[in-house]
Amino acid sequence: MVDDAGGWWTTLLLESFPVKFQQTNCITKMRLNCPPMWSVISVFIVLVPIWEMGCSGLTLNSVPLHQVRMYQRSGEEGAHHRQRRSWVWNQFFVLEEYMGDEPLYVGKLHSDVDKGEGQVKYVLNGEGATSIFTIDENTGDIHATKRLDREEQAYYTLRAQARHRHTNLPVEPESEFVIKVQDINDNEPKFLDGPYSARVPEMAPVGTSVVTVVATDADDPTYGNSARVVYSILEGQPYFSVEPRTGVVRTALPNMDREAREQYLLVIQAKDMVGQMGGLSGTTSVTVTLTDVNDNPPHFSRKSYQFSVPESLPVATTVAKIKALDSDVGPNAEMEYRIVDGDGLGLFRITPDPDTQEGLITLQKGLDFETKSSYTLRVEASNRNIDLRFLSLGPFSDTATVRLNVQNVDEPPVFSSPFSKMVISEEATVGTTIGTIFAHDPDSTNSPIRYSIDRNTDLERFFNIDATTGVISTAKPLDREVNAVHNITIFATEILDPLQVGKGVVLITVTDINDNAPVFAIEYETYLCESARPGQVIETISAVDRDQPQSGHRFFFSLTAEAAGNLNFTLRDNKDNTASVLTKRGGFQRRHQNMYRLPVLIMDNGSPALSSTNTLSIRVCDCDPDGIPQSCGSENSMLSAGLSTGALIAILACILTLLVLVLLIVTMQRRRKKEPLILDEERDVRENIVRYDDEGGGEEDTEAFDMVALRNLNVVRESGSKNRRDVTPEVPTLFSSSRPPPDNGIFREFIWDRLKEADVDPSAPPYDSLQTYAFEGSGSAAESLSSLDSLSIDSEQNYDYLSDWGPRFKKLADLYGHSNGGNLFAS
Repeated sequence: MVDDAGGWWTTLLLESFPVKFQQTNCITKMRLNCPPMWSVISVFIVLVPIWEMGCSGLTLNSVPLHQVRMYQRSGEEGAHHRQRRSWVWNQFFVLEEYMGDEPLYVGKLHSDVDKGEGQVKYVLNGEGATSIFTIDENTGDIHATKRLDREEQAYYTLRAQARHRHTNLPVEPESEFVIKVQDINDNEPKFLDGPYSARVPEMAPVGTSVVTVVATDADDPTYGNSARVVYSILEGQPYFSVEPRTGVVRTALPNMDREAREQYLLVIQAKDMVGQMGGLSGTTSVTVTLTDVNDNPPHFSRKSYQFSVPESLPVATTVAKIKALDSDVGPNAEMEYRIVDGDGLGLFRITPDPDTQEGLITLQKGLDFETKSSYTLRVEASNRNIDLRFLSLGPFSDTATVRLNVQNVDEPPVFSSPFSKMVISEEATVGTTIGTIFAHDPDSTNSPIRYSIDRNTDLERFFNIDATTGVISTAKPLDREVNAVHNITIFATEILDPLQVGKGVVLITVTDINDNAPVFAIEYETYLCESARPGQVIETISAVDRDQPQSGHRFFFSLTAEAAGNLNFTLRDNKDNTASVLTKRGGFQRRHQNMYRLPVLIMDNGSPALSSTNTLSIRVCDCDPDGIPQSCGSENSMLSAGLSTGALIAILACILTLLVLVLLIVTMQRRRKKEPLILDEERDVRENIVRYDDEGGGEEDTEAFDMVALRNLNVVRESGSKNRRDVTPEVPTLFSSSRPPPDNGIFREFIWDRLKEADVDPSAPPYDSLQTYAFEGSGSAAESLSSLDSLSIDSEQNYDYLSDWGPRFKKLADLYGHSNGGNLFAS
């Protein structure tokens, strides 16, 4: 640039320089007498007149701060003064990932105002100031105290200012500068989308694109070669290759066959520094699968096949399976089969199985060993989907011979017609022949046949069949109106082999005769308005007939002879199987007669003609002006006689009230009935320790039973004790005892011991129970129940009344009655 004073300046622009020079070089403004910098790659030199010689002694990578000087042009009398700033802003550079022990020197700030007297201090502000970057306030030296990573932050913007040390006033305006983090190759290339999977058709030509791999490098792409990546293939040669700059993977060999090898695993490397030594690298895998093309024709494993086919197989049965092999898969292996020649073209057909691609030979017609015992077919198999590119590999089809041998089996009888139709009139009598069926044994044995009817198809046994001749006849009268068609199954069984049974179906249609008279089509409800005029149509009737004559129905309507001369109604035949009922007079009144019954005679046109008499009920009603009935019947005539609706409701309410009273009375009477005297004999003894056979007086009754005897074990009822006052014994006491009661202390002690055990037993039941203990001895109050010892006991009881009880009690009377003899059992 040219100074106003006419001095010459040189501006050097450093565009790029080696790494070792980055720490000590920057864009510098200097005088011409400074040493030249020959290491600069690109130098732009501008020569201007030098007004003042000498160098300002700036070091590299330094930034001079503002200085104020006075310049004067030579040759001019008057001095022209201006301020010049030697503040040239530049970028500082610092290497990333510095690992030294000392802070990394970045650069130096210097102001021309600073004369080295210590009056100026330098201040640094901005990104990373004091935390990452520090400045020596005396010298202006900038250092980095932490390791920097360009991939985290590429540059830092800071502000520098020179201030007076004592007054802290700025001696230079504050200005910005940038410290740029210089990149080093510290990041290897990475495949962010790896590993890769790709597919390529087999037999693809050389150079077919398979997949494109992409590696990224986090280093600075604008500086050096740290981010310049080249690709190479480590594994997968010689089948595939990769383009070094684009990363496109291509096929390298022709005619790669999927049937030989289907899958390849490639390893692709990406290396920075343009692949030079010392560069960092990363790898990824690429799995390449060869997809199938139709490059293999089908072929049969054998040229001839042989199968055995039983003659009894039904139509549409698969009799054989053959398969043409194809190394291809999927749609390229789909087959088509066809029979191209042979003697069974119309008897067999072949179709492919969509799942297994087998050729299924099925039967189109029935086989008969006695007619033909073997068939020969020539079958062709071909691919359904043919790739025209590979037709040169040969015809995509193959043929084979199939021989089918028919096996003779014992077949069931065969009907001459598996489905027969027969007709019989419903007037046919029992035993009438309907028709004949015929079946034969198709085998060479020609066994005789026995016929029978499947009774599951003829549950009511309407038909019979002759077991030998096959003649079908009626077994019951038939009614077409009940069942017009009978579908029965006939069994034909071989007499020599009853297990061989053939089946035939016979459809028997019952024809109609005129055996049903016509009747009303529906149940008519005919209403006659009191205001009806003479000749008015009050009803149109029609008829139905269960018979079905071939010529169709034709019905004739008329009144019966008794009703023909009535003065109320007449009948008109409409000649279309309907008839109209008309009034002969008017003035019908419900109170005089609310119902009329009109007998109608209906006759059909059958042969012979049948007729029936149907009664039409006609109700007289009160109608509105449009002729719509409003009220009909006798209840309405009662209302017209003077009984109002309110009166009827009152009557119904009274009747309902009486019914309720009757029900209440009956219920109360039932509750007052006495309980039965006999209680349930099966009642649980645990709930009924003491039991009465009659109704007592409750707690007030102290005479019915002596409760003290139950509470005091010492009290024993004496024999001959007083009877209950409310019960009269029907039979005298047979046994009495005057023996004094035994001492029951043993029993009392025993019972009390058991009671204590029960009170402390946690497993005792939570309900009252009656414990029975058996004890036999002389002290028993029950005494002996045997009658053998009773004769030796003096008793005041008289048993003479036993003689009056009849012959059945004669033995007892002899034993216990008074007799003159001694002991009856004495010898």
